[in-house]
Amino acid sequence: MAEADAAGPLELRVLTGPNLYFPRPAVKLTLDASGVQAADPGRVVAWQRALGVREPTVGLPHSPARSVAAAELAAAIVRRAAGRLRTRVAAVGRPGDDDTVVVAYPFRHRGTAELFGAAVAGAFDAITRHEEDPAAALDRVRDRLAGHDPGETVAPLRPSIPVIAVTGTNGKTTTTRLIAHLVKSGGRTPGWSSTDGIFIDGVEVETGDWSGPGGAGRVLEDPSVQVAVTETARGGILLRGVGTAVNDVSVVTNISADHLGLLGVHTLEQLAEVKSVIVRITRPGGWTVLNADDPLVRAMRSVSRAKPWFYSPDPDNPYLDDALDAGGRAITVLDGKIVILGRGHDPTEVIELADVPVTLAGASTVNTANALAATAAAIAIGVPLDAVRRGLRTFTTGAEHNAGRLNVYAVGGTAIVLDLAHNEASLASLLAVAEALRFDGGELAVVLGTAGDRPDEAIHAMGAIAARAADRLLVAGRTKYGRGRPDGEMEAIWRAGAAEVGVLDIAQSPDELSGLTTMLDAAPALPEGSCIAVCALEQRREMVDEIVRRGGAELTPAQVADRVRGAAG
Repeated sequence: MAEADAAGPLELRVLTGPNLYFPRPAVKLTLDASGVQAADPGRVVAWQRALGVREPTVGLPHSPARSVAAAELAAAIVRRAAGRLRTRVAAVGRPGDDDTVVVAYPFRHRGTAELFGAAVAGAFDAITRHEEDPAAALDRVRDRLAGHDPGETVAPLRPSIPVIAVTGTNGKTTTTRLIAHLVKSGGRTPGWSSTDGIFIDGVEVETGDWSGPGGAGRVLEDPSVQVAVTETARGGILLRGVGTAVNDVSVVTNISADHLGLLGVHTLEQLAEVKSVIVRITRPGGWTVLNADDPLVRAMRSVSRAKPWFYSPDPDNPYLDDALDAGGRAITVLDGKIVILGRGHDPTEVIELADVPVTLAGASTVNTANALAATAAAIAIGVPLDAVRRGLRTFTTGAEHNAGRLNVYAVGGTAIVLDLAHNEASLASLLAVAEALRFDGGELAVVLGTAGDRPDEAIHAMGAIAARAADRLLVAGRTKYGRGRPDGEMEAIWRAGAAEVGVLDIAQSPDELSGLTTMLDAAPALPEGSCIAVCALEQRREMVDEIVRRGGAELTPAQVADRVRGAAG
């Protein structure tokens, strides 16, 4: 066949740092595997024999086994094509979505990697869709690379300062902010990147979402930074790789349903594999700080040579002992105190939980866990214990330190909680805190919302969760984060979720601000001690202005603690 007839890759993505496939830069190719999927078994076997696939899978056309066969063939073509160039290249093949296959291979030179990827894609297409002889197709790969420009060398950053990488589904930003605060309390200059921007020693230098490798690079290029704290999101890992070759401490908060169905990630197990990349690249002498309450996070211990540091608010969690048995540490809450556990000595007391404002007087189980993770990470890089205590006492839940995360306000006797609750787990956390702030006889009002890129099932579940907890429920439309959904579609799904638990009386507003305004207008009719919980994704600042305009204010840590104690009776 003519070379021009061979199709290129559906996607060629250059991953410039450690990634899902390799702990170093790699190219990810997405290829059309429809030819393999539709081929008769004899043809597939012939390809496998010609390409040297060991222990091959064949399967029926368009079956899961056939998808594996397509992935094996793609990886074999990469390896055999490299052999034509008198080199060896590792390759990982995986089934993709919709009759596609993904194959990845590591590289050093961008020009070579991209040209090789295009040539391999052409060979795969020629062999599997145009029935070209595999040897001839592989020879064409060699010919295409003859005399090419290898291009720039690509290597991830190898930092000269301590790096703490933080990932997980929920709690990443709070944990990142708190770790940076503890580092600063210990006398070193922190730089941190997150979904909310880049901060150097507490000063915002870039706005927007910097949870990808660019954020890590921006922090590490600042000569004043002595410790880097990098929030590392799923999207950055999948689209570009991690921003550093290694880290000294990795922190994984939890794994729960969020962004499933995007970028080839459909299950919690797949999401956990993506998040585990930062654990895989933790230095052997470093620490992996892992949530012992989450089995998918706990299992990441097995992919790292670093020492394990497990955390759980529950001192009876049996898995804390696993970390100690492996020569690591554990941190938990015992008799109302945060304590560090180590094999062979008494627990080390850190601080009374009631003296840690971010936990909302213990009302936020999620933030209690985040505080444990941050404490472990800070101590792991040598922050003195007294400095950790000082930092835990001075990091508040307010907008100054943790904007958009469980910020508590009050207008008269009604408490208001603003939080970036965007999935089922974070919504459940928001509602638990709101319930802890609601006095006996008070009502719980909820303004519900999320971004449009969540699956219908997740939006439906959020509707049911909110309706089950709320005395009054309002669904707020999206002005920024509809993600292409038609007007009214999300509201209909939320209503369907609420109907599942028997709730049909649901108010509606065009956006978050008008939703909060509606609830505040009703506040005089609410019983004393009520609480309004708001999923604040788009209009947090405007809602704070509205609260202040009505004579309200943010509650101090002492006022929050008083309210929690009063609500508990």
